Amino acid sequence: MTTLHLPIDRSSATPIHRQIYEGIRGAILEGRLRSGRRIPSSRALAMELAVSRLPVLTAYAQLLHEGYLEGRVGSGTFVSASLPDDLLLTRSTATGLRSTTRVSPPAPSPDDGYGGLGPFRMSLPALDEFPHTLWNRLVARQAHALPHAAMAYGDPAGWMPLRAAIADHLRLARAVRCEAEQILVVPGSQAALRLAAAVLLARGDRVAMEEPGYPGARAALTADGAELVPVPVDDEGMSVAALWTRGRRVRVVYVTPSHQYPLGTAMSAARRLALLEWAVARDAWVLEDDYDSEYRYVSRPLGALQGMDGHERVIYVGTFSKVLFPALRIGYLVVPCTLWSRFMHARWAFDLFPPTLYQAVLAEFLRGGHYVRHLRRMRAIYHGRRDALLGGLARHCGERLNVLNADGGLHVTMRLADGLDDADVVARMARRGLTATALSSCYKGRERRSGLLLGFGGSTERRLAEAARVLGEVLRADRG
Repeated sequence: MTTLHLPIDRSSATPIHRQIYEGIRGAILEGRLRSGRRIPSSRALAMELAVSRLPVLTAYAQLLHEGYLEGRVGSGTFVSASLPDDLLLTRSTATGLRSTTRVSPPAPSPDDGYGGLGPFRMSLPALDEFPHTLWNRLVARQAHALPHAAMAYGDPAGWMPLRAAIADHLRLARAVRCEAEQILVVPGSQAALRLAAAVLLARGDRVAMEEPGYPGARAALTADGAELVPVPVDDEGMSVAALWTRGRRVRVVYVTPSHQYPLGTAMSAARRLALLEWAVARDAWVLEDDYDSEYRYVSRPLGALQGMDGHERVIYVGTFSKVLFPALRIGYLVVPCTLWSRFMHARWAFDLFPPTLYQAVLAEFLRGGHYVRHLRRMRAIYHGRRDALLGGLARHCGERLNVLNADGGLHVTMRLADGLDDADVVARMARRGLTATALSSCYKGRERRSGLLLGFGGSTERRLAEAARVLGEVLRADRG
């Protein structure tokens, strides 16, 4: 909760509600109140200012109407995550600046893509369907039984019982060739990519990546000065023929073969074999991000690329964030034996070792069969949520949206009708409480497709249907 400094002049001819309105609006424009910041309730602010509640309610209503604030049911009132289009120009006028240069918008924060629980939020699983009672029981049991040795400094590679449980699961469910000694536990897939970049790439090296591709991977793999090389994607996945033309300085290629981000396609067997041949011929490495591989709605889950690798050129990346919950912060790599010592050295420098308690809980969750049962149950739930979203879009969005892919994962990829700017549509959706991702943001080059990535994992079928209706209104307003 934020405490607001709003000087009220009771002798002024300006009404109290106008002073409150201008005070809050000025704090937003000047950057003292940032996007996403919760403001006091109308009752609390009225008590703080020693005024009646009516002028506070009047000021809040005006700010909500103009888009400076947004209400969240059950949570309160917050500074809007997507401020009005004319805000930056207004700010220049309010502060007396004479420059006509438009101020660049702030860099996106983690909250822009991953915080919150709103409809269409990407990478969010069904937290409402998580087995809280079972999980709480396992946490209590492991915390009670935690020995002194487990409370001290741990193995940089992770808790061995968890590493063994992960290896068992990957061999059976994902056809990954691995042993427990190859599992390296990290705080999520983003940390895994950052660690791999530190080991495999030096400044000036080139790293190839799918175009379009995952922006988070782009940031992680180029953080130390590596050069990003986009490689086009078609219905069979990354074009290996195009990859061959990118030169010999490509040291690493990053792919999402089971469920390509963001288009959702699966890499064909022929492309997978061709990619492995390229890696051997170029003495390069393949980073396989097994993103959203657990959920497919038109066929059985596909096996991992790593399982086809007979020359140990693939580093496999996985996470439990999408299946369980993001705040768990447990991901892992399957590291080829020839790279193990280099990864261990980098892992130790990263943060010494991963926390032990949740590793112990997750190991029991895996060993007890709870993970497999949870996966099986969630597939049916997500299938229903996907169908509810597609049905709602068909009813309310008509020809303004076309489905590019909805075969698997926790989001559908839609193409916008010609002439629609996806970044503008996303901004206007945000004003209506919907959070989507613009497809164009996933491209590095100038040629970009306009579309929307709509997550459905974290919302109920009823909520998705209502969100589709609101999206239809946004698109029709654009047409008007």
